[in-house]
Order: sequence, then structure tokens, then C-alpha cells
Amino acid sequence: MGRIRTTKNAPRIIDIDILFFNEEVISEENLTIPHPQIQNRQFVLQPLNELSPDFIHPVFNKTIHQLVLECTDTLNVKKF
Repeated sequence: MGRIRTTKNAPRIIDIDILFFNEEVISEENLTIPHPQIQNRQFVLQPLNELSPDFIHPVFNKTIHQLVLECTDTLNVKKF
């Protein structure tokens, strides 16, 4: 959408993160799939683990459950 970042973590017009597309690995100038930070974010891993703990990350060749256990993110993810 042509966003120009003026301040770090500033509000965005639109933000769509594509986490996975099947087992595809795509690395282009404006598109990286799987999302390059999945393994570092508990708020992403926890829900994925509930939905598909055995899905294998196509780059790291580890299950979502393994990534949850290895993640060093200390964010406390709560279910509402």
C-alpha cells in the first residue's frame, strides 16, 4: 500500500502477515513466506500450536510444538 515508515512501530494503514502458505518457501523483495519471525513470537506460536501442533515449519524443519518449546519470547499469552 506504499506505506512509508516515519517512526518505528507507528500505526499502519494495513498490516497483513502471511504466516505460512502450505509448505511453500517464498523469498522475494516484498514477500517472505513463511513469516521470518514466527519462531520468535509466542503470541503467534501459541494459537498455531492449538490448531496444528504437528505442522512442520518448512525452513526450520521443526513442528510448531517444537518451536513453542524453544521460543525464548517471555510474553505471557492468555486465552480469553
